[in-house]
Amino acid sequence: MPPHSFILNAIFMTSMFSLNLRGKLYPLHEPQIMGILNITPDSFYAESRTTDETAITQRLEQMMADGADMIDIGAYSSRPGADDVSAEEEMERLRRGLRMVRERYPEVPVSVDTFRADVAKMAIEEGGADMINDISGGMMDRLMFRTVAQLGVPYILMHMQGTPQTDAAGSAL
Repeated sequence: MPPHSFILNAIFMTSMFSLNLRGKLYPLHEPQIMGILNITPDSFYAESRTTDETAITQRLEQMMADGADMIDIGAYSSRPGADDVSAEEEMERLRRGLRMVRERYPEVPVSVDTFRADVAKMAIEEGGADMINDISGGMMDRLMFRTVAQLGVPYILMHMQGTPQTDAAGSAL
């Protein structure tokens, strides 16, 4: 095999197993650990819940010390039966969390867990998030696909039955 074939193959494999985060390729040829930061009082996993700056800082530092490669920030609980939160409240919570992550760990990739297109836009444009993690797979906001495409960011498309208020825990398992 000609020497240039190895180089071309390496370039192809790198781009095939990577994310383009703001023009920088983030390799995915090894498993990545995603730390979860829930800025809400009622998330599924109690240990991930944070609501004040001290708790957010402690959670971030612990996740990074434990080896997190990227951080996913959520500000709307998708736990069945959780209270509905307005887009404004979700954005306010996210602004604080994104600011704190970017101040302390500016190079760490950040995804934002939201099903709302306007929240996704704010998180990317104002908050410096790198990708969107949508629990509804675009089904709860008809503008989500268009918004993410316009933003040009990776999109994690999830599946959910019903809404966060009606989805039965484990019904998809």
